[in-house]
Amino acid sequence: MRFGHFDDERREYVIDRPDTPLPWINYLGTESYFGIISNTAGGYSFYRDARLRRLTRYRYNNAPFDFGGRYLYLRDAGSGEYWSPTWQPTQTELDEYECRHGLSYTQIASGYKGIKAKVSYFVPLGETLEVWRLQLTNERESAAELSVFSSVEFALWDAQDDATNYQRNFNTGQVEVEDGVIYHKTEYRERRDHFAYFACSEPLAGFDTQREAFLGPYRAWDRPIAVERGTSSDSVAHGWQPHGSHHVRITLEPGESREIGFVLGYWENPKDAKFDPPGSQTINKQTVRPVIERWLQQETVDAGFAALRANWDRLLGTLQVHTPDGDTNRMVNIWNAYQNMVTFNMSRSTSGFETGIGRGMGFRDSNQDLLGFVHMIPERARERILDIAATQLSTGGAYHQYQPLTKRGNNDIGSGFNDDPLWLILGVAAYLKESGDLSILDAPVPYDNEAGSEQPLYDHLQRSLQYTLDRLGPHGLPLIGRADWNDCLNLNCFSDTPGEPFQTTENATGGVAESVFIAGQFVLAAKELAGIAQCVGKPHQEYLDAAEKMAGTIAEHGWDGAWFRRAYDFYGNVIGSASNDEGQIFVEPQGMCIMGGVGVEDGLAVKALASVRERLATPHGVVLQQPAYSSYRLELGEISSYPPGYKENAGIFCHTNPWIMIAEAIVGNGDAAFDYYRRILPSAREAISEVHRCEPYVYAQMIAGKDAPTHGEAKNSWLTGTAAYNFTAISQWILGIRPELTGLRVDPVIPSDWPGFTAVRQFRGATYRISVTRGAVRALSVDGQDFDPAGVLPLAPEGSVVEVNLTVS
Repeated sequence: MRFGHFDDERREYVIDRPDTPLPWINYLGTESYFGIISNTAGGYSFYRDARLRRLTRYRYNNAPFDFGGRYLYLRDAGSGEYWSPTWQPTQTELDEYECRHGLSYTQIASGYKGIKAKVSYFVPLGETLEVWRLQLTNERESAAELSVFSSVEFALWDAQDDATNYQRNFNTGQVEVEDGVIYHKTEYRERRDHFAYFACSEPLAGFDTQREAFLGPYRAWDRPIAVERGTSSDSVAHGWQPHGSHHVRITLEPGESREIGFVLGYWENPKDAKFDPPGSQTINKQTVRPVIERWLQQETVDAGFAALRANWDRLLGTLQVHTPDGDTNRMVNIWNAYQNMVTFNMSRSTSGFETGIGRGMGFRDSNQDLLGFVHMIPERARERILDIAATQLSTGGAYHQYQPLTKRGNNDIGSGFNDDPLWLILGVAAYLKESGDLSILDAPVPYDNEAGSEQPLYDHLQRSLQYTLDRLGPHGLPLIGRADWNDCLNLNCFSDTPGEPFQTTENATGGVAESVFIAGQFVLAAKELAGIAQCVGKPHQEYLDAAEKMAGTIAEHGWDGAWFRRAYDFYGNVIGSASNDEGQIFVEPQGMCIMGGVGVEDGLAVKALASVRERLATPHGVVLQQPAYSSYRLELGEISSYPPGYKENAGIFCHTNPWIMIAEAIVGNGDAAFDYYRRILPSAREAISEVHRCEPYVYAQMIAGKDAPTHGEAKNSWLTGTAAYNFTAISQWILGIRPELTGLRVDPVIPSDWPGFTAVRQFRGATYRISVTRGAVRALSVDGQDFDPAGVLPLAPEGSVVEVNLTVS
C-alpha cells in the first residue's frame, strides 16, 4: 500500500494523505540552523545543538505521536469554523491534502470549503532563520473573511532542562513584542547574547505570547480559545510557558490570492554589542531588524528558495547515474545523497526517534557519515575531521560522543568503545581519497581539546592504531572494552562468585573480552594507514605487517569452520560459534573481515558469505545474528534484553547489510551484492509501506527480523550509518566508481542481467563521463586511448572532461 509517490523530476516525495503509518519527516537547514518537520507540520527547530539551543518545543512519545510544531490555523469569520491547512493539529477532514517533501524544504497544500492553502517551509542558505510562506486562494463565489493564526511554542533553550526543571522554568519565561515581532528572550537575562524571534509580514490584529492565553485553560492545540473566538488577547508572557502567535485578518474576493510570510529565527548579539542604557534587559534588536525585514519580502523569499534549489543542483551533480533500475537511480541521484547530508549534519542526535538530548555527535557515527558525504562538500568534511580528532584522548581512545555546540567530549557517555579510534583512520582515508588534500595530515590537533597538546593529525591516526595494539586479549584479538560497533554486546560482564550479581567493566583495560569484529576492522584500518603513509613518504611496512599478523590471528582464533566468529566473552567463552546454542553466527564480522581482505584469497570469504545467505538472509534484509537470544543473558549484556527479532537481538540492523554487499562485490558476486541492496532499498519497499511504516525515501536503522511478530516493520528512520554505507556499497563497489589516493578507479561488479550503465562523476575538479557496457573481453579506454582495465584513472586537469568507456564481461 502506498501513501504517496516519488516526483523524480522535482526531486520530491509527494504524500497524498495525512495519516501516514508514522510521521514522515523531512529536515530543514543545511548549515547551522536546523529543524525537523513532519508531513503535518510537526517538529521543532534549533541552532547548531538540538539540546543546548532548542528554539521550539516538541514532546516525544506523545499521543498523537507527532504533536507540537509549526502550526497555522485558518478561521472563517462568517461561519466561525476553523481548521489547520496542514491537517494537524485540528485534524479537520480536508477536501484536499498534499505534502511535498523536497531537499531541505517542505510544502503542504490543502483545500477546505473553497479555500486553498499552501504552506512552504525552508531555511535560506547562510541564515539562522526559517521562512514560512502561506499562500491563500479563495475559490468560492463570494468574498471570504478569514483570520490566520500562527503558533509556535518556545523551548527554553536547554531541551533537557526545558523538559524537567519546571520549578525554575515556570518563572523565567520572558518575551518582548515590538512592531509586530515577538522576541523570545528567556535566558537573555543571564547570558545576554542570544534570543529567538517570530515575525509576520502583515499588520497584526493581535498576538499572544502566553500559551494558556492562546489555548485557554484545559484546552489543547486542536481547539485554541483564541482561534475559536477569532480574537487574540495580546498576552505578554511573564514566566509560565512562552508562546508565539500572530493574528492576521484578511478579506479575499472570489478568485483572489494572497501571501503571508512568517520568519522564525535565532540571533546572537555581536560580542562588542552596546547596551543602552547599560545593564538593560531589553534585547538589542538593531542588528537583527534588517534581517527580519528582508526575509519578510516576497522577492527575497523567492530568491532564497531558488538559491537553495540551485545549491542542491550543484551538490547532487557530483554523482549522477543512469542504470537499468529506477529505484537505484532515484536513491543514488537524490534521496540517498540527501540523507547523507542530513546524517552528516545531525549524526544521531535528532529525529523522530532521537530527542536531541541524550546523544550529540558520535565519534564512530560521524566518521562513518563522512563516507557518504565527503564527495559533496570536502571542505566541510575536513572541518568535521578536525573537530572529531580534537575530542580524541591522548591514549588514542575516544569519547563515544561529543556535543556539537561545545565540540567537547561527552563525559556522560564516556569512552571505552574500542572500535571508535579505528573509525578515525577510515574517515580520514575517505577524505584523502576524495580530496587529495594531504595537508590535513600536518594540521595541529589537540587531544581532548586541551591547549598545548596539539599534534599533527597523522599522530592521531598512529595513536588510533596503537590503541588497538596496546589492548590485545588472551587470543591476541583486540579487547572489546565497553562494546564495539554493536553497542549492546557488553561482554565484560562478570561475577566473582557464581550466583552473585554480575558487574560490568566498562573501561578498555579492565576486561578480557575480545572482538573478532575489531580485529577485522583493524586489518582494514592498518592497510588504509599504510597507504596513507606510503603516499606521503612515511614508513608504512609496519602497518602492513600488523595487518597481516592480525589476519593470521583471525584465521586461527576467529574462524569457526563456516563463518567468522563474533567474539570471546569475559570468561573466554566463544560467541558466534556453531558450539553456541543461540547466537551462533553474527553478520558484523562476516562483512568487516572480508572488507579488510581476510579470507578473500584462501576461500574463507566465500564460505562465510554462503553461511550469511543460508542462515541470516530474509526477504526484508540480513538479520544481525541467528538464532535469536530467547532469554536475557547477563554475561552478554544489553543485546539479549531485546525480544527476539528486534534491534540488536536478531533484528535487521540495516547498517550491517551494505558490509555484506561490499563483501559480495569484493569476491566478484554482483548478483548477490545487488540482491541484498534491493532488499532494504527504501524506494523498492514503497509498495509495502503499510508493513515498512517508515518513510519510503530514506533508510531506517532497523527492520524487524524474522523472529519478530512484525517482521518487515522499520524503526529509527533517517539518522543511521546505513545511509553512508549503502551509498558507498552501490556507488563505489557495485557501480565501482571508487576514489583512491592516486586517482579514480572504475571497477564495477554489476548484476549479470544489466547491459551496463552510465554515470557522471565530479572528482578533484574534473568531470568523468563514464559508460559501462557488456562485451566479450574486458577493456577500458580513456579519452579514446586504451588503458589498463585494472588501473586507476590518471588525475585530470581541473575543469577538464574525461570520457571513460569500460567494457565488462
